[in-house]
Amino acid sequence: MAALVVAIVAAVVMSLSGGDDDASPAGDVVVPAAATADGRIAVGQAEAPVSVAVFFDYMCPFCGRFEAANSAALDRLIASGQARLDLRPMSFLDPQSDGARFSTRAANAVATVADGAPEQVWAFHRALFAQQPEEGTKGLSDSELADIARGAGVPAEVVARFDDAEFTGWVADVTQKAFEAGITATPTVMVDGHVFTGDLYTEGPLTEAVAAAAAAK
Repeated sequence: MAALVVAIVAAVVMSLSGGDDDASPAGDVVVPAAATADGRIAVGQAEAPVSVAVFFDYMCPFCGRFEAANSAALDRLIASGQARLDLRPMSFLDPQSDGARFSTRAANAVATVADGAPEQVWAFHRALFAQQPEEGTKGLSDSELADIARGAGVPAEVVARFDDAEFTGWVADVTQKAFEAGITATPTVMVDGHVFTGDLYTEGPLTEAVAAAAAAK
């Protein structure tokens, strides 16, 4: 975890100093139809009593561990209407994909799905983590991202838009906004706006926190 925090701090410094041109939004920032300007992609019922926000990077191995432990439970919470999930993608680990900018490409693909087929975002998100590449590799290729999306039920016409990279500016912008909001590690999980400090890597504690938040309403 310490190494990950150091990596994020380095990314923040580079972004604020202008030391990495790829980390800064270029041109107009286009917000996906089913997302917000600050980076939220909502999954589930808007009227769900509890919100769970997850800040993550698709290259982050700790995020992969979180998903492995909690995605099935989150799926149940979403399906039952007990919680709404707010996906908060980041791309600070682009430098860890050997020049391939995997974090940005994966987040852009998810943003494209949020724009064109929002009902498939959660399935695609889960599938990406199920096939997560190792940190330090080039990550998944564009064709592999497309194959995973199609396998998750994303329509072909939406997958075809991945190469347009329409939302890379949004990805960079929301990554910077997450830093400015005080996010210093991934995954960062919030339940009703409060940082969850329990065990992120074991199934159960997050579900219990959601139940407690619902009971306190």
